[in-house]
Amino acid sequence: MATSHKVLVPIADGTEPIEAVIIVDVLRRAGAVVTIASASASLTVLARFDVKIVADAFVSDIVDTSFDLIAIPGGIPGVENLRDCKVLEELVKKHVEEGRLYAAMCAAPAVVLGPWGLVNGLKATCFPALMEKLASYGATTVESRVQVDGKLVTSRAPGTTMEFAVALIEQLMGKAKAEQVAGPLVMRYNHDDEHTFKEFNLVQWTCDNPPKILVPITYGSEEMETVIIIDILRRAKANVVVTAAIREEVTGLHGVNLVADTLIKEAVQLSYDLVVLPGGDNGAASLTNEYYLVKLLEKQRDSNKYYGAICASVTTIFERHGLLKGKKATAYPLKCNMLLDQSAAENRVVVDGNLITSKSPGTGIEFALAIVEKLFGRQLALDIAKALVF
Repeated sequence: MATSHKVLVPIADGTEPIEAVIIVDVLRRAGAVVTIASASASLTVLARFDVKIVADAFVSDIVDTSFDLIAIPGGIPGVENLRDCKVLEELVKKHVEEGRLYAAMCAAPAVVLGPWGLVNGLKATCFPALMEKLASYGATTVESRVQVDGKLVTSRAPGTTMEFAVALIEQLMGKAKAEQVAGPLVMRYNHDDEHTFKEFNLVQWTCDNPPKILVPITYGSEEMETVIIIDILRRAKANVVVTAAIREEVTGLHGVNLVADTLIKEAVQLSYDLVVLPGGDNGAASLTNEYYLVKLLEKQRDSNKYYGAICASVTTIFERHGLLKGKKATAYPLKCNMLLDQSAAENRVVVDGNLITSKSPGTGIEFALAIVEKLFGRQLALDIAKALVF
């Protein structure tokens, strides 16, 4: 009987939420038993861009647990808080001494593993601005998006996280499992090209400054898509309101607990420049029955305000309620046959007038950057993409 691989992902106040959530989400897709452990004073960790992630345990609760992999996300000041957690330091050092797989990304290789003496003599990469710092701890620095050297795996930034997570699956479970998980994500591989999207019925989007954006979530919403949208739009200084259907703490499709800012019944009383829905089969199936949310979406469409969705929400919510009538759209590949108009379905991101749609978690960053471009202009979208190493 196969045993599940046990993975620890420590987080702290100031952790980069894209990195933390993608690592957890992708590894759980592969069947790994992932523990999110807080190195802060509360289980509810305030990550960067005001994303609230509820950990499964405190680091101090799992010191006697043996893991197959420890993967450390970046984000400043999150990495500094992780570095200063003595319990975590002792746990990771023991883990490495036992010859187990360990990984870090973005600022973490330089700010956490470096001071702990865990990169000396190894090839490693990290966030571009910290490469000299990483080298100062004895690492041979390389500019790879993901670097594997023995039991150490490192990566660069939020925009490389999905590749990083898939590489971790390959190290833990083999190439076949990594490919099995990677396929449905619809990952982007042409990183030398600037991101783009397909546009029909060109409309210049105008909005308040800053634009007010509503992101509705519920039990079973796709965590990666949710956090990517929130994180990137808040990087652009948009006023993003995360709203939940039943209670503010929401368990996503792969067991990541996020905390919303408000409840839908309150949020729909206000107006928004854009309402944008993450996917996730269970989440989309639940939100499609939220009467007041559907009415708000219809109001966005009818008043030529902006609305969008990614993955399962495109078909389960938008197509079901007639929100795609007369529009070009794309959706999750296995659900594209549910689109009445499938002529644009092969595209990763589609904009048609005041509507924007996208395919999957692997197109989530492109989706969010396309929204930034429509609201703020291409230059800001390119600047954010560069900061993400996307």
